Amino acid sequence: MKRLIFVLFVVLTVFVSCNRSSQNRGKGPVSKVAHPEWIRNANIYEVNLRQFTNEGNISSFIKHLPRLRNMGVDVLWFMPIHPIGELKRKGALGSYYSVQDYKLVNSEFGVIEEFQMMVKLAHELGMYVIIDWVANHTAWDHEWVTKHPDWYAKNSSGEMYSPHDWTDVVQLDYSNQELRQAMLDAMAFWVREADIDGFRCDVADLVPLDFWEQAREELEEIKPLFMLAESDKEPLLINAFDMDYGWKLHHIANKIAIKEADANSIQRYFDGLENSFPKGAIRMNFTSNHDENSWNGTEFERLNDGAEAFFVLMATVPGMPLIYTGQEAALKKRLSFFDHDPVDWSDVPLTSFYRTLLNLKKRNSALWNGNWGAPLKRVFTNNDKAVYAFTRSMDNDAVMVILNLTESEQQVQFQSEDHIAEYVNVFTNQTLVMEKDMQMTLKPWEYIVLEKTEKK
Repeated sequence: MKRLIFVLFVVLTVFVSCNRSSQNRGKGPVSKVAHPEWIRNANIYEVNLRQFTNEGNISSFIKHLPRLRNMGVDVLWFMPIHPIGELKRKGALGSYYSVQDYKLVNSEFGVIEEFQMMVKLAHELGMYVIIDWVANHTAWDHEWVTKHPDWYAKNSSGEMYSPHDWTDVVQLDYSNQELRQAMLDAMAFWVREADIDGFRCDVADLVPLDFWEQAREELEEIKPLFMLAESDKEPLLINAFDMDYGWKLHHIANKIAIKEADANSIQRYFDGLENSFPKGAIRMNFTSNHDENSWNGTEFERLNDGAEAFFVLMATVPGMPLIYTGQEAALKKRLSFFDHDPVDWSDVPLTSFYRTLLNLKKRNSALWNGNWGAPLKRVFTNNDKAVYAFTRSMDNDAVMVILNLTESEQQVQFQSEDHIAEYVNVFTNQTLVMEKDMQMTLKPWEYIVLEKTEKK
């Protein structure tokens, strides 16, 4: 009898093990990060402080806070606010990313008290503030270079060196534990002294992963934080970061705009995320940012007349949408990276466009971030190379998005039943009943964003 019981136990154990293995197979990694609750339906806006106003400082930027909040902005990401190195400086004002002192505010921008006040005002308006953190390297005239030369990496000749071709900065060495502690102390300074809500971490995958994991754990003893990695390396999202960059989708959009790809490439991208992108993590979607604008061109240069259609895509697929300084003003110039080159705010024609999409994301749970939101389900048509259509549904909320991603008029017939419902077009407020086998004519680069009205 004991032998029979033992055999049954072994069989049951093997069965349960196999069953669990079958359930988990193909599910991919899972984020273990405790995301702050407030990011569930948030968007993000990148502030290029130097170029934001004619004065290029904090006090003049503060005047824009109500406007940005009214547009629906939730998270303000400030490019580095620290003093910029003068030794080997590029251009007249230098690169934000050549940090001379981690615990000071660049005097061109103002003083720390002004930054603290700005954070307080943003919080009062219901917004959150994160700052750009450059942990991989410092300016050549950072005091660490002379006081702590052992904190820097050395080449085969025993000399400090610049990473890549970034000649205005010098590479740090994270095998040094004192450096790690000094960097953590500097990050904690801004959380404690300025009450910031997180960090956007420059070239995050060039810094050892275990440093970021340690940083997350220690900094969250002060307050819950939101961490954005400038990377698309998935391991960073397991224990350290809430969100990374959607570069692949960004490049797909650029290629579609110049006819080097078609709408089907978008679906292949999302299919590829199924088993690789950590469940619960968030990807940042964008048509522009400081690097893209300055080095590769404005969204109008790269996406032409499809700029709005592609932002609709970025704002409604899974992920968090980013707006870069000046996009609401339909900025059509590349902002200088090393010199003062202010945005002209005399007209902001795309404010209503962005507000409509950001407010839709706030109220419609299907579009929420990470596990709070719904997966994307493509609606197939007879014209899938030109038209990308999809739905996202969560509980009683649902949206349908239809995009003509070409410069030509397109005839389209929908070939599934998932989209059948009554909707309201969020841009026109017109009711539209989507039916089986429905046909539609789409203008060049036309976008239609529908919110379901039926609540069942």
